[in-house]
Amino acid sequence: MSAYPKLLAPLDLGFTTLKNRVLMGSMHTGLEETGDWNRVAEFYATRARGGVALMVTGGMSPNREGGVFPGAAGLFSDQDIANHRSVTDRVHDADGKIAMQILHAGRYAYSPECVAPSAIKSPISPFPPRELDEEGIEKQIADIVTAATRAQQAGYDGVEVMGSEGYFINQFLVTHTNKRTDRWGGSLDNRQRLPVEIVRRVREAVGDDFIVIYRLSMIDLIPDGQTWDEVVTLARKIEAAGATIINTGIGWHEARVPTIATSVPRRAFTWVTKKLMGEVQVPIITSNRINMPDVAESVLADGCADMVSMARPFLADPDFVAKAAADRAHAITPCIACNQACLDHTFGGKLSSCLLNPRACHETELVVERADQPKRVAIVGAGPAGLATALTCRERGHDVTLFDRADRIGGQLNMAKVIPGKEEFIGMVDYYTRAVDEAGVTVKLGTNVTADMLEDFDEVVVATGVAPRDPGIRGQDHPSVLGYIDVLRNGAAVGDKVVVIGAGGIGFDTSEFLVTQDSPTEHLQEWLEEWGIEDPEDARGGLDPEGPQPGKPARQVWLLQRKAERPGKRLGKTTGWIHRAGLQMRDVKMIGGVSYDRIDDDGLHVTIDDKSQVLKVDNVILCAGQVPLRELADALAAKGMPCHVIGGADVAAELDAKRAIDQGTRLAATL
Repeated sequence: MSAYPKLLAPLDLGFTTLKNRVLMGSMHTGLEETGDWNRVAEFYATRARGGVALMVTGGMSPNREGGVFPGAAGLFSDQDIANHRSVTDRVHDADGKIAMQILHAGRYAYSPECVAPSAIKSPISPFPPRELDEEGIEKQIADIVTAATRAQQAGYDGVEVMGSEGYFINQFLVTHTNKRTDRWGGSLDNRQRLPVEIVRRVREAVGDDFIVIYRLSMIDLIPDGQTWDEVVTLARKIEAAGATIINTGIGWHEARVPTIATSVPRRAFTWVTKKLMGEVQVPIITSNRINMPDVAESVLADGCADMVSMARPFLADPDFVAKAAADRAHAITPCIACNQACLDHTFGGKLSSCLLNPRACHETELVVERADQPKRVAIVGAGPAGLATALTCRERGHDVTLFDRADRIGGQLNMAKVIPGKEEFIGMVDYYTRAVDEAGVTVKLGTNVTADMLEDFDEVVVATGVAPRDPGIRGQDHPSVLGYIDVLRNGAAVGDKVVVIGAGGIGFDTSEFLVTQDSPTEHLQEWLEEWGIEDPEDARGGLDPEGPQPGKPARQVWLLQRKAERPGKRLGKTTGWIHRAGLQMRDVKMIGGVSYDRIDDDGLHVTIDDKSQVLKVDNVILCAGQVPLRELADALAAKGMPCHVIGGADVAAELDAKRAIDQGTRLAATL
């Protein structure tokens, strides 16, 4: 019997049957905008071959004014239909089903043409919207219906109407963004008129034998958001209007509450979806931070939903379902919800991918094939760069030996995994440990490698990583001074008052480690309280009227940097604000433009805004950047032995695992 009987059970929709309870949720990858439809088709077909029952595309615009940005993809012509047909044909050939998401951005559109129920500018986009008149609203509805019929012509098995996350339809539902006094605003019935009309008319246009998913915002997480009664009322109206399935949306994009980042507990919002079970008869899908088969199975077993939506896990591993069905869940490349290569890329105008799987969205470009001539490959350094290189080299048939001076693999991942809110990195290291073993990589730990030891290898890859940069502060040899490695890896004792020098990613992580006694990510109720999340049945929009209630900080921490800019400015585009807000809630004082004068028995002497002062602290912790560890590469060069230098050993500046893994994978694909 399968370990996941509920997850792998079919779902009968009446006119069609889904082969399991897994939806690959919508992700805007940017692939459609490349115009390379073979690439788009291969991305989705790869996931279909991996066993997912139903996929939803990234949001397709119904018209120019509704696009998330100028030039956003949609189905506007016969050629568009033909292009999308190439995608659906390949998905169907792979025994998959696929629905097209219709997304109207409303006031979230990055375009001066954006429209909305009322002329209220969004806090996360630059353009004030134009308020629609009656004729304009009818046009939007008609364009959405046309998009649905074109999707049907293009061979899609259904559409998803995007009614959540604060986009156009969601904007009509709440008084926060809808100030109208006509039949599209004011009373609840009027505010709910738009989504109901859209679903009703879409159903009329596409007929009975076509999947219509409605993405319903079940907890808005904004001021003046929907009440729970309003959510239930809308769900019932959407069902009556002809929806096949109701999918879950959590939070508006402008909400100041994290919903999908690493620090969000697994299945953190499935309790919300569970509240809707039994209120409607159509299947309900739950979503957000469901990243492994056992998590998904428990969600279904607990009666939280009829299906589970997972999006980014299918970037990390397109064979997620197939591996679960084969009882090989341990071999699934885990999604760690880091956002670095997916959402950060999306909001930065780049093509999406995955930190752990650089081949995601690059299936036709980053091809890994068996090597014509297997080689003996030495890889020195078992951090992310070295591990990625080793696994890809083995996939190509090379004989690989992986060296590291430490007594375990993982490199700096072993420090990341102890940071509160980064518990997913534990699973990442565990995955790599099993993967290198299963792949047949020869691992030699506790080994200080010299150039002479590498003479018999055909290829040498130096992935030796980084060392802390010397900040050059007078008195930094004082006994109160520690490095981040002392604290995060070696468990050095730290006092009650601490200065962290350096406000990059490691400085923020170290500060989080110092002020957090017990990770809220491991305790859902504490996490909900920390971010001020309340049951929407008790608080409109699901926000506690008293605001966030964070735990007491374990220490008093100052986080300082030399650069005269906001600390954390260079953190991840979609997660940096979470890190800053988390430290602010724990009273960390973050200051830029600091000159470090000296460290002595009195503490850290600094100059801030041309004023000298002394921070009387127990410890000063240095997180002032990193430099490449290149000694081995230099020694090889001195002996005339060629090598490949990757990861932090190549470039230490703003080092992250995303770049290291991508670089290692791409190198291995060419050896």
